[in-house]
Amino acid sequence: MKGKIPVFKKKDPNKKSGSSKNIDTITKHSAKWQVIIAIVLVLVITICVVAASMFAYVISFTNGECALDLESYKNNQNQTTIIYAYDADNNPYEYCRLNNSENRIWVDLSDMGPYMYKTVIAMEDKRFESHAGVDWFRTISASMQSLLSKVIPTMRVQGGSTITQQLIKNLTDEDDVTLVRKFNEITYALNLEKNYQKTEIAEAYLNTIYLGENCYGVQTAAEKYFGKDVGDLNLAECASLLAITNSPTLYDPLINPENNKERQEYCLGELLSEKKITQEEYDEAMAYDLVFTNDPDYVPSEEMQNKQKPEIQKYDFYTEYVIDSVIADLQSECGYSKSKAEEMVFYGGLRIYCAVDPDIQSVVTRVYENRETFAKEEDTEENPAAQSAMVIMDYAGRVVGMAGEAGEKSSNRCLNRATDTTRSPGSSIKPLSIYSPSIEYGMINWSTMIPDAQIYYQGEKMPFNYGGGSGSGQNVTVQNALARSLNTVPVRILRDLTFDRSYAFLQDRFHITSLNEDEDKNYSPLAMGGMYKGVSVLEMTAAYAAFGNGGLYYEPYCYYKVTDSKGEQTILENKSTSERAISEETANIMCEMLQTVITDPQGTTRPYGISGYPTMAKSGTTTDDHDRWFIGGTPYYVSAVWYGYDTQKEITGVYLNPSGNIFKRVMDEIHEGLPSKDFPKSENVVELKYCTETGLLASDSCPSTKTGWYNKEALPAKCAAHSGSSSDTEESTSEAAED
Repeated sequence: MKGKIPVFKKKDPNKKSGSSKNIDTITKHSAKWQVIIAIVLVLVITICVVAASMFAYVISFTNGECALDLESYKNNQNQTTIIYAYDADNNPYEYCRLNNSENRIWVDLSDMGPYMYKTVIAMEDKRFESHAGVDWFRTISASMQSLLSKVIPTMRVQGGSTITQQLIKNLTDEDDVTLVRKFNEITYALNLEKNYQKTEIAEAYLNTIYLGENCYGVQTAAEKYFGKDVGDLNLAECASLLAITNSPTLYDPLINPENNKERQEYCLGELLSEKKITQEEYDEAMAYDLVFTNDPDYVPSEEMQNKQKPEIQKYDFYTEYVIDSVIADLQSECGYSKSKAEEMVFYGGLRIYCAVDPDIQSVVTRVYENRETFAKEEDTEENPAAQSAMVIMDYAGRVVGMAGEAGEKSSNRCLNRATDTTRSPGSSIKPLSIYSPSIEYGMINWSTMIPDAQIYYQGEKMPFNYGGGSGSGQNVTVQNALARSLNTVPVRILRDLTFDRSYAFLQDRFHITSLNEDEDKNYSPLAMGGMYKGVSVLEMTAAYAAFGNGGLYYEPYCYYKVTDSKGEQTILENKSTSERAISEETANIMCEMLQTVITDPQGTTRPYGISGYPTMAKSGTTTDDHDRWFIGGTPYYVSAVWYGYDTQKEITGVYLNPSGNIFKRVMDEIHEGLPSKDFPKSENVVELKYCTETGLLASDSCPSTKTGWYNKEALPAKCAAHSGSSSDTEESTSEAAED
């Protein structure tokens, strides 16, 4: 058996013992370095690509379309909206400003005087006219100072932003200390400089800069600190004004005049060293004695007095009505969202020309703030005093005065009870829902006889007259029923008129918008005013105006037009238009009947006529005496007044009708000095005698007669009960129609 011969491998003479392990180690290290180098290369390439992309983006963005539209900001950014009223000569003047949280008025650079532009450059950005939006030297210097300040805490860091960059902050409200924000600021600044001239950028900056005391922009600051228009400021005042920018509180001249003076003198020195002013101008400015608005020597100009006079801490209710109306119209007519409309009103620098009569509004505000004629009662959170609201209009829809709260106005944008709340009108609804439609349809006239008696409804007798009586059972004229505010007569009229026609009159003719079809088509709401939601004071005023203007309905308005800040673009405009609510004849007859509510011996509003002027009126009282109304008018104005508690309860401690007391106090005062005037009258309306027994036109034989007003085209027959001849009746009626 042969054995296996062992095979021996020869050793590599070049290999040393352990070299294999070293080679493996070297290979591993080499691989690691290769990975590291690869990662570094990838990072470098990525950084280069990102940098290139960013550079390309910056170049593209900088040279692209304008990223910020200064004209749009000029028109729409946070500027002060001004409401104008008209004086006795029909000249507009400033009524109030809607300052809200910021007070700003945009002024063209050319109207800022000769020194403002020079001063802002010397103070804020000396190389403004030479750089392209970013001062790289200042930017790098500010960055180095910022880094060193971490090592040397006492080191002062100078700002590196240019006027253009600061404008970007003002327009975008972005001031976070981040690299991303700074990068965006720089790119926007470069873009802005490519699309606008230096003067345009400076103008925008000067109109958006914060100058303390809630003032944004140099115009409102000039008014606040010096009582002047910015264009009237001299060099010393310009330097003082712009000195504020460095620290609005520290350099506020009203609070720290010494600090402001020190900063102002530094500013003047910079102007001189930059050769922006002469030595003579410098010396004159340094010697000028600054007089601020809180200085005892300050005397406001007549123009400033007119501007400052209407400024108030709280808006009156008329102003709030204007605000709400413009916001609503911007939504309905311009298609804006509510938030956008509110932004335009409070921050858009609008010019609103309102329809207020300042003298009338002043009287209304005084009477309501002082609670004149009101019951004397404590007004606490647990037991609030009675409240009230009032609206006064002319007969073409112009609201001239308004109050929405009694006592000192609680706050801005608070509840306006004249426009925002509805309460049951009681008997004051009857002329709108019962008497005028029935006259219009030819169902009744002035002397139509109707029983003062209850009817059966759903198996029960109703209604009760005020005070609980069920009626006399005797016939009474329509005029007498209205003057006495009976409930029985309108219920009987409504039975023939129908719920549908009465309801439609309120909704379509008189534009009462708070009706509820399911609840208000019934006797109580339509004939006695116990309505489901009630009505507003404003809508009742507008509805009653139709009785005094010949039957026309005008939608109430409180402003004539709204323009942009320059007055160049009309955004909204109110043109007084009318629609026929009732015929002229019906309106005239209703107006005369409503005057008897005051003149009739049994009239419910006798104490409230306006001396020297014919006065139509109607009162209203709801169940349990929770609401008291008075609606009345003279040939000049019509007004509605509501009185009651926000949380309904019985009204006590008042003399007669508290709403009537308010009406008379205000209307007496606003009519002082007005010439005599009559309500308009149609040629088709005549005053004739009627028989008090039959309600028909009186004959010579009628033992008792009164006079009433009638439509020539719908005259009642002539009374035959006392003449004894039907042919005489027909002949007399024909003669009366020819009169």
